[in-house]
Amino acid sequence: MGKVIRVGGRGTSRRVTDKEADNWTGEAYRDLQKARKEAAKDIYITMGRGTKKVKFSDIAETKGTTAGTSKGHWIRTNRGTSRRWVPGK
Repeated sequence: MGKVIRVGGRGTSRRVTDKEADNWTGEAYRDLQKARKEAAKDIYITMGRGTKKVKFSDIAETKGTTAGTSKGHWIRTNRGTSRRWVPGK
């Protein structure tokens, strides 16, 4: 992709390395999440203040909202005494 300067040892050493592709956003991150969920499908997760135990594979997949499809939301103003509606994009 490109060259990046990596700083190490409290700023006393520097080295130039190749930058890897980002995998923390978009389709690559979604694939990484699915792989992690598949690897941990038999692990139990505690929910509800520790009162409920559910297998990780039993949690349903969520779609999430895409950019530009939200209806809008309220924003608090005047030290929390008023609110204003902000429409989505």
